[in-house]
Amino acid sequence: MRGLPRWHDWAVFTLGLWLAVSPWLAGYSAVPLATANAAVTGLILAIAAHFEASCELSIEWLTVGSGVWLVIAPFALGFADAAVPAANSVAVGGAVVALAGSSLQLARQLMRR
Repeated sequence: MRGLPRWHDWAVFTLGLWLAVSPWLAGYSAVPLATANAAVTGLILAIAAHFEASCELSIEWLTVGSGVWLVIAPFALGFADAAVPAANSVAVGGAVVALAGSSLQLARQLMRR
């Protein structure tokens, strides 16, 4: 949406990149499902956020869905017992949901004006 600050998108982009490389930087690459989930979801988030910021696309709902998935993924995929990957997934997911929700709220406020 035109006029909407893009910092939300670039913050999600940064979180997506972190998530994609976090198995190797945070040392949990030996947990296969957590590694695959982080790499794939992180790349999806980074690419979506890049296009949202660069092309003025509005795909916050994809971002919200990805964030919610990251919060439930440790339980759904069975790596909730692995502290570092589970905490990383939940923390990044929560931050992504908060950023996307803030962006959606700001967009609604701008549309009212």
